[in-house]
Amino acid sequence: MKKLDKLIIKTFLGPFVATFFVTLFVLIMQFLWKYIDDLVGKGLDTTVIIQLIAYTSATLVTLALPLAVLLSSIMTFGNLGESFELVALKSSGISLLRFMRPLLIIAILIAYGAFLFANYVIPVANLQAKSLLWDITNAKPAFNIKAGVFYTDIPGYTIKVAQKDKDNQTIHQVLIFDHSTGGSGDKIIAAEKGQMVLTADKRYLYFILENGWRYEERGNRGFTVPQDMIRLGFHKYSKAFDLKAFAFSRLNMDLFASNQQMLNIRQLDYAIDSIKKLEDGYGKAIHSYVSSRYTFFKWKDSAWAATAPPLKVNDFEDTIPMDQRRNILERAEQTTRDALSSLETPAKDYEDKHGSVLMFKVEWQRKFTLAAACIVMFLIGAPLGSIIRKGGLGTPLVFAVIFFVIFNVFFMIGEKMARSGVMETWSGMWLSNIVLLPIAAFLIYKAMNDSQLFNKEFYFRIIQKVKKFLQRFKKQPTN
Repeated sequence: MKKLDKLIIKTFLGPFVATFFVTLFVLIMQFLWKYIDDLVGKGLDTTVIIQLIAYTSATLVTLALPLAVLLSSIMTFGNLGESFELVALKSSGISLLRFMRPLLIIAILIAYGAFLFANYVIPVANLQAKSLLWDITNAKPAFNIKAGVFYTDIPGYTIKVAQKDKDNQTIHQVLIFDHSTGGSGDKIIAAEKGQMVLTADKRYLYFILENGWRYEERGNRGFTVPQDMIRLGFHKYSKAFDLKAFAFSRLNMDLFASNQQMLNIRQLDYAIDSIKKLEDGYGKAIHSYVSSRYTFFKWKDSAWAATAPPLKVNDFEDTIPMDQRRNILERAEQTTRDALSSLETPAKDYEDKHGSVLMFKVEWQRKFTLAAACIVMFLIGAPLGSIIRKGGLGTPLVFAVIFFVIFNVFFMIGEKMARSGVMETWSGMWLSNIVLLPIAAFLIYKAMNDSQLFNKEFYFRIIQKVKKFLQRFKKQPTN
């Protein structure tokens, strides 16, 4: 490897690593901001939060890589252009394409690594992240009784306290409604004050109540005969509540394993092939239904005329004898209703399976499009940096955000159109790269010809020439 190649690679790797982790951090913060309401107040352990962030960050790697490549390539060539190193290289006879070659190889290696990561690591990370997020969002909030509010999160109980001291344990004017026995009668506990004590394993909560009464109605509700009402007074009474409903538990991850985001290329191919066979089965079932009930369907390829001769009547009903018209029309209407009811379910199943095929195909294409985006972003960033000739983080970040927004907008539009069947899955998922590739070619052409595309002085001179041109057409003042 020549010294020039080593120089450009070393110059590129530093900004690339830094911008990659910064981009990944921003994407993770966006995820946490989206699900902050589901995470706060659940009493989750630190290890659970760390696992969620780790799995989520793994799923965002392929999205962070294109932006990191774009920003770092703009910064690299912008720094070299600002320090006039590009000018020195061009003056020595080294073309821009030759200068870009080592980084292009690096970008291809990054794209290949992104594909391998998307194919082998992201499906596992998606399975872990989605299942863990599902468990978190469906977990109950941490136990927290507020004063003056009926608390119903403990199954079978309704609790109300009039006042709660600052120690978060002492409570006053306590009411406990026990519904855990179903319809066998009401149970009410009323006490002047008490203490809330949580066991060390956080499995049970004890209410140690003082100076109160227990009311219990024996017998089932709905009887016309009066039931027994029992009242017991107490000076001290302990009531235990099982908090297993608040314990964070993991669901079986196999329930999510069949989702298209949890599969690699080989598994996606197998799933697509299996669903297509089911689609063909629905087509055969409909063909069998129609051909067995409508005899004209068998004759469609026979010696019938290609087009039906015109009827010499104004209405089809005129061809039916009057004495048979009502019977024939009722039979036709009933046959139509039977056909609609019989074909409606297979048509709906076919539509669902076809939608599933599109989802799997979209995920199949995603593994390639995001990897290829690394190369496209480099082909945009390298010539753009040599044109703007600005290093640092300010100007390169502005251009990087602009092009990444363009990429992301077309990527989302293409994905949505591919999912809905408006476009083919390959064209929809590759739409963003197709749009940006001509822009990359244009920027490379301008950079190779030392374009002043982003030079303020260049546009100032053009404006001055336009003003001089317009002044020629001004009328001369008359005496």
